[in-house]
Amino acid sequence: MMTRDELIARLKGYEWADFECKKARNDVPKDAYSTVSAFANTQGGWLVFGVSENSGQLEVTGVDPAAFDRVQDAFLTTLRSGQKLNRIIYAEPHVYELEGKRILAFFIPESGRYQKPVYLNGNPRESYVRRAARDERMTANELQRFLRDGAEQSWDSVGLQDFTIESSIDGETLKWYQDQFYRRNQEQRQISDPVEFLLEWNFIAHQSGKPALTRAAILLFGLDRCVRALLPRPVLDYQRIDTRFENWSAEERWHDRLVFEENLFKTWRGLIAKYSRLAEHPFKLDPATLRRNDDPPDYIAFREATINLLIHQDYGDQNRKASLKWFTDRIVFWNPGDAYATTAQLLESNEKEIRNPLIVNAFRRIGLSDQAGTGIRAILRNWNELGWRPPEFVNDKSGKSFQLSLRQEPLVTEAMERFKAGLGVRLSPEQAAVLALVARQAQITVVDAGMVTGANLKTAHDALAYLCQQQLLTRLDDDIYVLAEPIRARLEQPGSATGQEKLHENEQTHSEQDHPASTRQVPGKYQASALQVADALKTEGKPMSRAELQQSLGLSDREHFSKEYLQPALTSGLVEMTIPDKIRSSKQKYRLTTVGEKVLESMK
Repeated sequence: MMTRDELIARLKGYEWADFECKKARNDVPKDAYSTVSAFANTQGGWLVFGVSENSGQLEVTGVDPAAFDRVQDAFLTTLRSGQKLNRIIYAEPHVYELEGKRILAFFIPESGRYQKPVYLNGNPRESYVRRAARDERMTANELQRFLRDGAEQSWDSVGLQDFTIESSIDGETLKWYQDQFYRRNQEQRQISDPVEFLLEWNFIAHQSGKPALTRAAILLFGLDRCVRALLPRPVLDYQRIDTRFENWSAEERWHDRLVFEENLFKTWRGLIAKYSRLAEHPFKLDPATLRRNDDPPDYIAFREATINLLIHQDYGDQNRKASLKWFTDRIVFWNPGDAYATTAQLLESNEKEIRNPLIVNAFRRIGLSDQAGTGIRAILRNWNELGWRPPEFVNDKSGKSFQLSLRQEPLVTEAMERFKAGLGVRLSPEQAAVLALVARQAQITVVDAGMVTGANLKTAHDALAYLCQQQLLTRLDDDIYVLAEPIRARLEQPGSATGQEKLHENEQTHSEQDHPASTRQVPGKYQASALQVADALKTEGKPMSRAELQQSLGLSDREHFSKEYLQPALTSGLVEMTIPDKIRSSKQKYRLTTVGEKVLESMK
């Protein structure tokens, strides 16, 4: 439940992805149901009656006392009737008294995979998704993505009569797979006949009494021409881009590219060949046996992230392709198709819903993926062992896509180690990692802490509790933690050897040594995105709110702006908060620092 204080804080801010207000003075607004559809189809959210928007600000107007019960009953009855909406929606009402006026708030939960899409008036084309603070009607392609994911039969298990077994299967790929399978599963009955093997493991379905290759069989073992016939877009677009991510623009040309339009196992083997040449410690891998020597330290994370692209794609999406972009400082994996779980659920080791069960199980049977439900945890553990910044996940439920970024930058630098040593507090590696992450960000959640503790949420809770006990962190609410004020002041102390502006000195030096001058962040250590924020403040000539800055830079994604623009500007010392002791204040604004002014002046 949302507390009264949380509601007041929200009302002083803006409507966003999980918060929508309606005036609803005497009646339920007609557009309230499009918001219900949007929340149910994405990640849920709060719908508030009795609040209107006036000149971009939210104003409490209240629901008319004489109509209060009628408005509440009418809305709940409609949600539970299954007539206006194609699904019954359960939403508990919450009543708040503010400024002598009563308002109604309803939390609309996200619907389950098989309950989507939720639409209006019996018409699937009246399905909505939530983007930023807007309810948007689904396009035809978006609707089809939701319908595929909600189908009882998985896309990859459908039989295809147009592909014969004799003329569609690549013998070399199937033989390679059988060798891996029996080497790993020696207790299984040996089946040498290709057709019998495919039947045994459900790669052949029966339709009207006739055998038919499944879509999974074609994608896994098919000849190149058959894969292209089934999938008229690439399986994966691999690009190597020899620059840092912050310095790259989409208009720039890649330095090496390979578009894979072949079966998934051939694609995997091709990617491994690329990886073996680019890995930090080149190693030998026998593509026939998968036996390897001298594994690079990041092999597990690369393996799990790459296979995630291959096994969890929405292959029914004919308009978007998976991509792997390899920059000098990170690898970015992008997939058409969202994860059905939340980020917190991805950190758990239990089984999760999957899009392509036949494809997933085929990879797992030969050890090309960790046990069910543990792939993301394996990535986090590997990255944590390397001491690098935690991976970033963007699970876009409205756009139905999933992005994973593996940043190859140290989390705890030598400067941070010196600062930690000066605290006089004994910290475990997990506690030190959590503290370093908070030092980089304005605030963190328990899930953020889980990212740097090997995907272990209990360890994350324990680390946060200990850091609060030692007065290094302050807990704002149930899930938000920030640096304690004395610690933040020490980090920001100007001229100090442990000042926050020097905490990342090692990674910048490392960057400049490892990459040519043309790929460095200029000027000095400052990211281009941070400089853009500073320039916007200088141009305006006065402090600006987060929303004003985001609008000034023409950016629509709040999370992307906060992580890639605002936070680097704060961390680098170019920009500071006007209310630093109340990070989440609704009146929070940002202003240019003296350092920021000097840096911008030097650029002229």
